[in-house]
Amino acid sequence: MARRRRLVGAVSPADHRDMTSLQSAASIEPSAPVSPEPAIPATRATRATRATRTKTLLPGLAVTCLAVAVAWFANRLEPTFSSLTCAVLLGAAAANLRLLPHGAAAGLAFSGRRLMRLGIVLLGLRLAAGDVLALGWRTLVVTVGVVLLTFFGTQRLGRRLGLPGDQPLLVATGFSICGASAVAAMNSVTDSEEDDVITSVALVTLCGTLAIFLLPLLHHPLGLGDVQFGRWVGASVHDVGQVVAAAQTAGPTALGQAVVVKMMRIAMLAPLVASVALARRSRSRRAQVQQRQARQELRQPQPSGPQSSKSAPAQRQTATQPPAPAPAPHRPPLVPLFVLGFLAMIGLRSTGLLSTSQVNLSQDLANLLMAAGLFALGTGVDVPKLARTGGRALALGLLSWLLIAGAAYAGVRLTT
Repeated sequence: MARRRRLVGAVSPADHRDMTSLQSAASIEPSAPVSPEPAIPATRATRATRATRTKTLLPGLAVTCLAVAVAWFANRLEPTFSSLTCAVLLGAAAANLRLLPHGAAAGLAFSGRRLMRLGIVLLGLRLAAGDVLALGWRTLVVTVGVVLLTFFGTQRLGRRLGLPGDQPLLVATGFSICGASAVAAMNSVTDSEEDDVITSVALVTLCGTLAIFLLPLLHHPLGLGDVQFGRWVGASVHDVGQVVAAAQTAGPTALGQAVVVKMMRIAMLAPLVASVALARRSRSRRAQVQQRQARQELRQPQPSGPQSSKSAPAQRQTATQPPAPAPAPHRPPLVPLFVLGFLAMIGLRSTGLLSTSQVNLSQDLANLLMAAGLFALGTGVDVPKLARTGGRALALGLLSWLLIAGAAYAGVRLTT
């Protein structure tokens, strides 16, 4: 019986495989057709995404529009008070007094980046190539020299005074080119701290406002004619509105010369911003190469010897556990897109296709867009932190103002 039970219970490997296959086949039943889930149309999903994004931006854009309207009316009541300056002050006040609505961060970030850059592009319509060439090569050389001397000299003074971060660069950009607009354009490449941006805007606004009242008092004591005075104002005062306010005191001839020279300085904005972007891109590339070389040196085996044998366990631990690679530093674009747009607008204005009313309308729109961006930047300022560096920053602003005023005066005397 035992032998019979062994014969019955014994199953060969081949029979086992056949039985398994039969069981598997028997367990398989024809599957019922699965009805596909209804897919959401791509257009409907895109609309939903856009609606959600717009809803996120609304609180910040609403408070930005309100601030820009207040700044615009303030400028209409008092033309010497720039709408850009008012927008910065409103932003700082709203942030430090905690008046911003809940959920405004997304809209403010959109205003500080996208709207600001669009305003800078439209700023290029102020300048026509023919107006610049009509000044003559001597005035061109002097204006470029004044801009470069102020740009690099202010940065050196800022480093000597120990100013933190990008403050020396931003102050140098604002004083050498076109005030708050230039600071905002440079910040679009450097992505600097809000405190550095606000400090720079405050300095160029303060010194430019003082120039409106001080420079006309020096017109005749310095022995300048109307043409010379206009070129001096255009080469040394920061914001376009401040240039107009200061030069119009000497008549239409001085005003015309001042505006053209000022437009030439604005033309330097694109190459300076692009140069800084290229320099930071090159610096970022070198930092990546150094990080790569450092990781390769850590992976290389150490030379054998009596001293190295004592620290072999530590070397093996270092080799088996390499440090985590550092994140790649941010590399700015080769030439920022808004810089190319700025140059394209200069080319469009130079064709003569736009009427005076169209150009004026574009500049009003540019001021509104830049005011929106500067209000957004103002909301990021920390007043107590700004006050701690105020003395050194004020010293840099006054020194930079004296530098550009002195260099412009010497250049005007040499060329006229």
